[in-house]
Amino acid sequence: MNRAVVIGVGNEYRRDDGVALAVLTALEEDPIPDVPLVLCDGEPAGLLAAWTDADTAVVVDAVLCEPSTPGRIWNSTVDRWPHTVTAGGSHALGIPDAVRLGAALGRMPGKLVVYAVEAADLGLGTGLTPAVRAAVPEMVRTVRRLLS
Repeated sequence: MNRAVVIGVGNEYRRDDGVALAVLTALEEDPIPDVPLVLCDGEPAGLLAAWTDADTAVVVDAVLCEPSTPGRIWNSTVDRWPHTVTAGGSHALGIPDAVRLGAALGRMPGKLVVYAVEAADLGLGTGLTPAVRAAVPEMVRTVRRLLS
């Protein structure tokens, strides 16, 4: 094991669901040594493939909340998730489904940390809303701090 991975979950063609791609793009500009960056659509098989054998997996995603504070960053580890969590972005299945499957198959990272940015708009189209775009630099700093 002994490695970390950053996994961005989302779809750049669903407005704020593209926040993970924006974070990965910013991280690519000044890479963290030996930390791969993986873009995933959120389907469990893709997540399992990305985080299997990782000591630490950091997942970045968008989440839709009611009421919403677009741009607010949420941080969670798997042990703090309620069992009723469902997909937050535009993907039908998501991180909670991948966690359940990974646990059943023995394919979980040593540590899984999820950062979610509250979205304002997950409709069709490209480009982040201003509040979500403004959260990207803080998300990048947060991921760097965790993995340094």
